[in-house]
Amino acid sequence: MKGDKVSKFILRGSLIFTLICLPIFLLRKKPSIKDWLLAYLFNGITNGFIDNVLASHKLLQYPVRYLPKTFKSNVLFDFLVYPTFTVFFNQLTDKDKPKTILLKLLAFTVPTTLFEYLIEKNTNLLKWNKKWKWYHTLISMTLKSLVTRGVVGCVRKISDKQNK
Repeated sequence: MKGDKVSKFILRGSLIFTLICLPIFLLRKKPSIKDWLLAYLFNGITNGFIDNVLASHKLLQYPVRYLPKTFKSNVLFDFLVYPTFTVFFNQLTDKDKPKTILLKLLAFTVPTTLFEYLIEKNTNLLKWNKKWKWYHTLISMTLKSLVTRGVVGCVRKISDKQNK
């Protein structure tokens, strides 16, 4: 099952699914597209930076990926899948209190971490160094999503104050 055919099938499926979902999430007008674009761009840019550092230190490797000659990281996940996930998460928790935000976030990051673990064990899409464990993924995704949520919230508050 570790064959490249399965890995490429998962890559294509993820690409198609995300390209269908992204416009739907971005074009939702509550509260505004600028908030969702900010979440998407902030997440994508920081993902690219962080994943490049992890790949350069060989904590993570992506044997099968798009644009392998240009990027060491998984550009599909860094710039499309995870930012789309973040937009959806921000929309889902837009009016929630901190405790609810954290619970909803864990409802996303725990299955995502489990899926990544299965991907690492059964495909050539991802290889973890012995120093990288599943809980590093869970903690980093949870913290990264909270930071992105916080940045969007702060920018929204500043924007609301300027508009008053």
